[in-house]
Amino acid sequence: MSRHLDTGYGGHEGVDSAGGREEVSWMVHETCQTPQYFHICSTFLHDFMTKLPTLPKSLSLGRSQVLGCGSVAQAILSRGLFGGIITINVGFAMAVVMAIYVTGGVSGGHINPAVSFAMCLFGRMKWYKFPFYVGAQFLGAFAGAATLFGIYYDGLMSFAGGKLLIVGENATAHIFATYPAPYLSLTNAFADQVVATMFLLMIVFAIFDSRNLGVPRGLEPVVIGLLIIVISSSLGLNSGCAMNPARDLSPRLFTALAGWGFEVFTAGNNFWWIPVVGPLVGAVIGGLIYVLVIEIHHPDLDPDFETEQSEDKTDKYELSVIM
Repeated sequence: MSRHLDTGYGGHEGVDSAGGREEVSWMVHETCQTPQYFHICSTFLHDFMTKLPTLPKSLSLGRSQVLGCGSVAQAILSRGLFGGIITINVGFAMAVVMAIYVTGGVSGGHINPAVSFAMCLFGRMKWYKFPFYVGAQFLGAFAGAATLFGIYYDGLMSFAGGKLLIVGENATAHIFATYPAPYLSLTNAFADQVVATMFLLMIVFAIFDSRNLGVPRGLEPVVIGLLIIVISSSLGLNSGCAMNPARDLSPRLFTALAGWGFEVFTAGNNFWWIPVVGPLVGAVIGGLIYVLVIEIHHPDLDPDFETEQSEDKTDKYELSVIM
């Protein structure tokens, strides 16, 4: 015997039952007073949870925020004894690598709104996912900053006599967000973020382009980590090379609420918007350069081969590294 479940999509799902045939429906109109929208909401919630795994994205960026900014905190609070520019650059890069490895197979490892924006703009990802991804990224970065603050609370309190400073030799705000060098103008700062993120997106597009040289499956996060080390080692002097709106804005907001004050948004001649807007512009330029200069010049593939590779290609474009 079988039991039929009305799924609300015009079909029925058969389930074996030893107790006889029984009609079950989630949208019962006469014997049950449950409103019809209950089924609609439950269906939407199921699709949301299965197709838009935003929790892993929050976990990804939260983890990279704790480990990456933690490398900065260790260097600053020890006054260079337990770290420096090398440990910061390597620490941040490896934090990104670990975050992608943990959640890449579930959520694609998206931890940067600029990358997600470029992926949507150039057809690598569907637009309806974008607000959920970005919301999760900002939430994860905020939670990561709060976690790091708790871990190093005693160190922060003892570093400058209990004061949380934004500028000066005892400043600690730059543990969480980026700030410009004293000589840097806003125009130069904006160009800095645009160019750095442009290089980031060009090479990310190349890494996940199945028609380019490619990277052995499972090693994509490692190459991205090496890319971040190169960029931060060469373009980090001006303002710390954020390249990620969520990684900078959410921790900055946390510091404003945690005791540094809202001067974190006015410091550096109102620098705060540069690491937010600059990476988005740079991502578009980097993606456009790659598409126009490299991608459209790929030789045409055999139709049968292209069909076989289409599914893997989509996964790669969405940074869904199948490990």
